[in-house]
Amino acid sequence: MSEPKLSANERIKSHSQHLRGTIKQGLATDVTGAFSEDDQQLIKFHGFYQQDDRDLRNERKEQKLEPLYSFMLRARVPGGVCTPQQWLEVDRIASELTTSNSIRLTTRQTFQYHGIPKRNLKTIIQGLDRKALDSIAACGDVNRNVMCNPNPVQSKLHQQAYYWAKKLSDHMLPHTKAYAEIWLDDEKLLSTETEAEPLYGDTYLPRKFKMAVAVPPDNDVDVYTNDFGLIAIAENDELVGFNLVAGGGMGSTHGEMETFPRLADDFGFIRAEDTIKFAEAVMTLQRDWGNRSNRKRARLKYTIVDRGFAAFKAAVENRAGVKFQPKREVVIGDRGDCYGWAKGVDNQWHLTLFIEGGRIKDLPGKTLQTGLREIAKIHQGDFRMTANQNIIIAGVADAAKQQIEDLARQHGLLGEVISASRGHSIACVALPTCPLAMAEAERYFPEFMDKIEALQQKHRIAEQPIVVRMTGCPNGCARPFAAEIGLVGKAPGRYNLYLGASFEGTRLNKMYRENIQEAEILSELDRLFARYAVERNAGEHFGDFVVRVGVIKAVLDAARDFHD
Repeated sequence: MSEPKLSANERIKSHSQHLRGTIKQGLATDVTGAFSEDDQQLIKFHGFYQQDDRDLRNERKEQKLEPLYSFMLRARVPGGVCTPQQWLEVDRIASELTTSNSIRLTTRQTFQYHGIPKRNLKTIIQGLDRKALDSIAACGDVNRNVMCNPNPVQSKLHQQAYYWAKKLSDHMLPHTKAYAEIWLDDEKLLSTETEAEPLYGDTYLPRKFKMAVAVPPDNDVDVYTNDFGLIAIAENDELVGFNLVAGGGMGSTHGEMETFPRLADDFGFIRAEDTIKFAEAVMTLQRDWGNRSNRKRARLKYTIVDRGFAAFKAAVENRAGVKFQPKREVVIGDRGDCYGWAKGVDNQWHLTLFIEGGRIKDLPGKTLQTGLREIAKIHQGDFRMTANQNIIIAGVADAAKQQIEDLARQHGLLGEVISASRGHSIACVALPTCPLAMAEAERYFPEFMDKIEALQQKHRIAEQPIVVRMTGCPNGCARPFAAEIGLVGKAPGRYNLYLGASFEGTRLNKMYRENIQEAEILSELDRLFARYAVERNAGEHFGDFVVRVGVIKAVLDAARDFHD
């Protein structure tokens, strides 16, 4: 029997000379604002995507102009932690070198820029490098930005968890010098020198790979939605190890039943000192076993389903040279952020600010970008981006607390009342820049949440947080399949409505209605909220309620239940 034909991306990677391709030549070409088709895949490994303004696409076509190409660049910021000095450079770049003049906080605890002309890419990457930031491996078929609970209260435990997030991020970086050669003007390899990728090999991974570190009871990083997750286990406030979970992932394809989102499996407890061994074992197994013929089935979740959990677990133990211990019992709780001031055990103050849609931009009456810039000028602690697209001003001394609060209020960063549901909800970028988007998300989501809040007020359930998430397509960047109410774009103005995930992020949702418009969505939720208000049990979350009363079946096994 012949081997399945490899996907086009595998050819591109194998011929790329470790991610170089013809990127350098394309960067020097001013005839077009785009890169070649092959290089468009390779630049992802360097941290950016080629996009165009879809609002202007038809108009430019009529004028016989090429699309208005620009680039989205995403940084690698393990655990979302950066210094005020780094933030000031991030802000300067957004203001001077992008057409969006804004910073976008992502659902993976980093920031990205939209609207970068090709001519500015190198200048931006060099500017970030001067402040010890980079974009290598922020995208592409490699390990992406490693998430970590930003825990501003338990400072010692946060530092211990963050240590492993940073160590994993650095350890899993590609070894190629292509990034330094192309963007930082580093010396090229001599023709006699060889270059190897000890972890990735010449063709890297079959698809992207995502890692997260959670610190119970918080699950703000949505640990079960990741390819590889670590749930911190502490004894007497000291980190002793992790429960390891693997095989999560949100992406699927409309109408293709062999694709589905999935939550990670629990593999067992590992000691902290064995973390790298197990991470390497899981990732290299995916490198060797993953599907390189069909990219829609190339994530680790499908490898585990196809090979079987028991076989995969045994292979991980064999490669790591260590066996899993029984998983430790932990409580997984809230996925939201705690807004406002909180005092940590180290007597430092931490201010969590709500950033709707993660978009940091100056608007009339809400000069968010200026406000964070002014805070960064005086702040002596750090900034922590959260997985809910918000930001924490962390490590504030008593003496600086009032000045930072005054600046936050002055610039519209603080003082607005945020509903329980809005504070737990997120959306992806979608239109006009994302080439995969089928419907609006970020631009429409605030208006949609106004209507959700009105329905909750109508039925007197406004105090109840409901996790609502919206994406413009089924790739799942805002983790919609792990939302109590998930909306996934199907066409302009039309969404699939998903219900039934758990509030804590330990159960997926399932499609309830397909391809419906706003009026139908709100009508369905109006009816369900009315039932929920009357029939819910004490303390019962909305996602659990719709499963209990039979509105939707629980998804216990994604491969079997998600499309059933």
